[in-house]
Amino acid sequence: MVDADLLIVKTADGSDTLLHKDLNQHYHSTFGAFKESLHVFIETGFLFAVEKFNPGPGQEIKSIDILEIGFGTGLNAFLTAIAAGEHRIKVNYTALEAFPVSEKCWRALNYPRQIEPASHTELFENLHLSAWDESTVISPWFTLHKIFGTVEDHIPVTGSFNLVYFDAFSPDVQPELWTEDIFGKINNRLHHEGILVTYSVKGTIVRTLKSAGFRTEKLPGPPGKRHILRAEKR
Repeated sequence: MVDADLLIVKTADGSDTLLHKDLNQHYHSTFGAFKESLHVFIETGFLFAVEKFNPGPGQEIKSIDILEIGFGTGLNAFLTAIAAGEHRIKVNYTALEAFPVSEKCWRALNYPRQIEPASHTELFENLHLSAWDESTVISPWFTLHKIFGTVEDHIPVTGSFNLVYFDAFSPDVQPELWTEDIFGKINNRLHHEGILVTYSVKGTIVRTLKSAGFRTEKLPGPPGKRHILRAEKR
């Protein structure tokens, strides 16, 4: 145990996740935290957005602006920063988090050890050690702006995004985050045909996204999950 209400759990692919004991919720899939994040947010989100917003042959995409709802363990940001460097795409990454995990907790997670080279350990540390509520250049390809506060109060009112990682706790546990009001605010911050990806495919969530101005599609999920959801701004 690293925090009073958090417990580190090993998932099926060898990577760690956290169990929030009071909520009885895991931060990632127990069938594989790495596999889930790579599938839902990198492959279905980031790489899809890079291709979608590419200006065309002979031209290079300048940058991708990403908003994450729920910074959590930092896994999605970590894998995105690595992918940004590999694909040489500049990423401006904004993350909202109301309950940051402690340094003792994130240092105990095994994410950097899941990927070579060892330099990724420093990358993971820098993501967590960066100051809250200001932009920090993490690498030549990745700039991070962590916002400390609730989603309801701190969805950015300036700037706009190509892509949203919606990775809050489940609708059963945090229904206040999966509302037409929240999705409508996010829709307003998206570029034309901007994208939102999430792990939840509940019928109520699909209908709420459509009411908030998205078109949606169910896609094959990672191990242990039949489907995930990708939505695009209409």
